[in-house]
Amino acid sequence: MNLVDKQLVQRRRKKRLFSNRIMRQIFFSASVFGIVVLAVLLYRIFREGLPYLDIDFLTSFASRFPEEAGIKAAITGSVWLMAVTAPVSVVLGVGTAVYLEEYAKENMFTRFIRMNISNLAGVPSVVFGLLGLTVFVRLMEMGRSIIAGGFTMSLLILPIIVVASQEAIRAIPNSQYEASYAMGATKWQTIRRVVLPAALPGILTGGILALSRAIGETAPLLMIGALSFIAYLPENIWSGFTVLPIQIFNWTARPQEEFHLVASTGIIILLFILLLMNSVAVLIRHKYSKRY
Repeated sequence: MNLVDKQLVQRRRKKRLFSNRIMRQIFFSASVFGIVVLAVLLYRIFREGLPYLDIDFLTSFASRFPEEAGIKAAITGSVWLMAVTAPVSVVLGVGTAVYLEEYAKENMFTRFIRMNISNLAGVPSVVFGLLGLTVFVRLMEMGRSIIAGGFTMSLLILPIIVVASQEAIRAIPNSQYEASYAMGATKWQTIRRVVLPAALPGILTGGILALSRAIGETAPLLMIGALSFIAYLPENIWSGFTVLPIQIFNWTARPQEEFHLVASTGIIILLFILLLMNSVAVLIRHKYSKRY
């Protein structure tokens, strides 16, 4: 007795194969659409910006005249800002991750903290700008300084670094802990000599990707009152500053068409920096990752 209806099986098989082809075409079309839009955008940026890209553009200050405008102050300000943001965010982020994963007891309060840290990673950046304006600029009276901007950007990327560090620490197998404890090491010695070195590739990757987000942000710095036009270099962390995204925003807001072309040149520099930072993160991940 034949209990299988072959015709029914064939019809259902053809239906599944047809649905599979349809979904594959939809996903392929979505990928092609994104690539085409990105290619058109890059083509326009490079076509408009390359004629202005030279040494003078990199070594000149902002100007009222497009042919004399440069990004020297913006690049220097971005470096100063990252010099404050990087150590603050990495130290606090890694320390928070180590505490939550190694020392904190598993209870409702710890789960509440972890959930809120994950949620903070999706909060709009302008909210962190409002927080920085309230706490650092006004309450702590830091003014429109590099240190106020650095602390604000640290708050922005801190959840990303915490989550990335937590995932890197969780990836370490228990056998590594057990081997360290069997040798007589204390918990802190195990963390310092076993856990952190093994988790370092993931921590560095997450940190670099978080800093690449910070260097491209504009809204938080606009909220704390970062300058859009300066013709001097910052002298210390209490100096006024501008950064590449704000300088580009200032140029695009100008009515003259020439400033829009100069903004395209600034976008090329910013894209190069972001690609360089992301490439370093990928290289670190591939070179130093260990598979247990």
